[in-house]
Amino acid sequence: MPYLTSTPAGTSGTEIRTGFGAPGCAHPLLAGAEWAELARPGTPLHWVVLNVADGPGIQPDPHCLEAAGRLRNAGVRVLGRLDAAHGARPLAELITDARRYLEWYRADGFFLEHCPADRATLPEIRRATGALRALHDGAHIVLGHGIHPYPGYAENADQLVTFRGPWSDYRWSQAAEWTADYPPERFCHLVHGLPRSHLDEALRIARWQGAATIWFTDRTGREGFADPWESLPGYWDEIISRIGTGVSE
Repeated sequence: MPYLTSTPAGTSGTEIRTGFGAPGCAHPLLAGAEWAELARPGTPLHWVVLNVADGPGIQPDPHCLEAAGRLRNAGVRVLGRLDAAHGARPLAELITDARRYLEWYRADGFFLEHCPADRATLPEIRRATGALRALHDGAHIVLGHGIHPYPGYAENADQLVTFRGPWSDYRWSQAAEWTADYPPERFCHLVHGLPRSHLDEALRIARWQGAATIWFTDRTGREGFADPWESLPGYWDEIISRIGTGVSE
């Protein structure tokens, strides 16, 4: 685990329990209650993605600065969203956005959205992650593939998102064999459209496939927000209780 550089809040250095990776609520002006809830003490959060305006924006946003500060005060990592554009984004643009996240919002790391997954683009992502770590020693880096990538990507990030999609696909999904060589804290699953009645089943799938960071939601993107990740699941309190009491374990 060459790039597992730090330990999420509320965990020991030897065991990481299942927790949440929030892929990005809507802007705090639109989802103030959601951001406040994420900062509630005791919430089992591994990290939260901050997406100001498809990136850090062109100037500091005071509402996002306040939301990020609350999370950091609660011991939660704040990750700046960087759009890798499936490998087409110039490295200089990624670094410019990363600097803004660090200078304006004191980000703890970065979430590379639309990260490519094939072997051919691995060298580009290796250069990008190396440059990001040069900016911030100890940065927590998550590669948002959404699928199982070429195995070499695992050596260049703290975590990989190996599933991102609807429950209808997740319930039949399988982990790639190579993931068994790594501990669960290296993988994240993001699932939308998950009914409350199948919550236990989904938690078992995450455990069996070896993913310690999850975001499960019943949202589908048709509830007044642009996508299903922008608001909290309708069973938020219930899933917190299950994770907190170890039901998912």
